[in-house]
Amino acid sequence: MTVIHAAQAGQGGPVSIACVNLATVSLGVDFDALTAALQKCYHQHFLPVWGYPVTLYNTKKPKPGDWLFVYLDDADTAGALGYHDLTKNGVPLSKIFVKTTLQNNEKVSVTACHELFEMVIDPIANLWAESRDGIEYAYEMCDPVEADTFLVDGIEMSNFVHPAWFEPFKHPAGTKYDHLGLLTKPFSMTKGGYMIVKKNGHVGQVFGSDEKRRAFAKENRLEHRSEFRNPHGLRYLEDEAVQRAAAE
Repeated sequence: MTVIHAAQAGQGGPVSIACVNLATVSLGVDFDALTAALQKCYHQHFLPVWGYPVTLYNTKKPKPGDWLFVYLDDADTAGALGYHDLTKNGVPLSKIFVKTTLQNNEKVSVTACHELFEMVIDPIANLWAESRDGIEYAYEMCDPVEADTFLVDGIEMSNFVHPAWFEPFKHPAGTKYDHLGLLTKPFSMTKGGYMIVKKNGHVGQVFGSDEKRRAFAKENRLEHRSEFRNPHGLRYLEDEAVQRAAAE
């Protein structure tokens, strides 16, 4: 397979991602098995649709210049250890908060897969796609379908959207908008998903269902990618037009 290498936060070519487990609680799956499943999922499912080659490896001491994928207990731990969305050297970093994920009744493997896919495509969380009506949608690969999963070697991975999801025009019959084939049009979401949107300069969120909105409101979102989208804080965007357009 011929792969075109994309620009990656200022560096070109294949990317190595150092996986570091600093969590004090169980990930719910063996660390080596989880990284192997993430690598297989990326190579077999995500790479043919998006991105460029990445190599994940477990370590306690990352190699200089490698991207970072760090498992932490929670956002307080991240703050104490000085972890942010980019290192001081401008290297992309993903944080997986294990205790927080478990408290939200979610699988660490799904959260890790979610963060991996989104870091690869938009390392610094600043890309948006504009629809015909001028509303902008954040380039977040998994948010619209984040409650939907599939198995890789018996480990749950996150569903993700395809490039067509971000394209504001009519597509041929049979076009896939997400990996599992659940969506039928751009800028839509499943009932367990949500989207970060920008309208008239205001950044907000829309949800696939009231149940999702209520669950989201209970989550600890500190240090999450969504918070970096808007330094003033996200808000629930009560926009009927957006909600109708996103409905499946």
